[in-house]
Amino acid sequence: MRPTFRSTLPLALLLALAACKGQPDAPAAGARDAAAAAIPTPAAVVADARAEVRAAMEKFLAARSFHATMRIKGGAQGMMINEMDFVAPDRYRITMPNVGTQTVIGDTMYMSMHGRTAKMPMPKGTLTQWRDPARMAENEATMTVTAQGADTVGTAPARKYLIHHTRPQPIDVLMWVGDDGRPLQLEVSSTMQGSKVETSVHYSRYDDPSIVIDAPK
Repeated sequence: MRPTFRSTLPLALLLALAACKGQPDAPAAGARDAAAAAIPTPAAVVADARAEVRAAMEKFLAARSFHATMRIKGGAQGMMINEMDFVAPDRYRITMPNVGTQTVIGDTMYMSMHGRTAKMPMPKGTLTQWRDPARMAENEATMTVTAQGADTVGTAPARKYLIHHTRPQPIDVLMWVGDDGRPLQLEVSSTMQGSKVETSVHYSRYDDPSIVIDAPK
């Protein structure tokens, strides 16, 4: 069977907080209320948390390159670990077990599998829409953010936030921001094709000039 771009749908999650596909699970009863109750929520605190998340996403969008590791647990295929590299403004390389490597340059995708590469066009803006500041601002307009205090990602210190989006559909995202103000990790719980799926994305190698993405030969 010829792979299609549908196999890269999780990539949208790497590009914007609001980009998860499928119908999200409802939060566990009282979980969001309990999280909110644990953190003071005067207007100034809420505004500060939103500003911190906004600043982190602005830095994310400004990155010249980065590496991301996505772990997807659940669903028909069980645990999957996908690796992705990004080079601004529009180059991506996604390596998926048992699927192969997808290289995206602009609106063209190269699917490499079993020593063969197929070139195929994508609808214009399929991926770049998720890095569109206007779209980000539209989604941000209805989001709420709760600061959850200090935490760590591995050994790296981080600040943790619970972000609730209502657009393009309701979903909760946990986000960890590092000392440099950039996202270190995201976690999302959702339901896809009737199965609960837990997705985590870990970011590293921001602005690493050694990350190079060229069209496969």
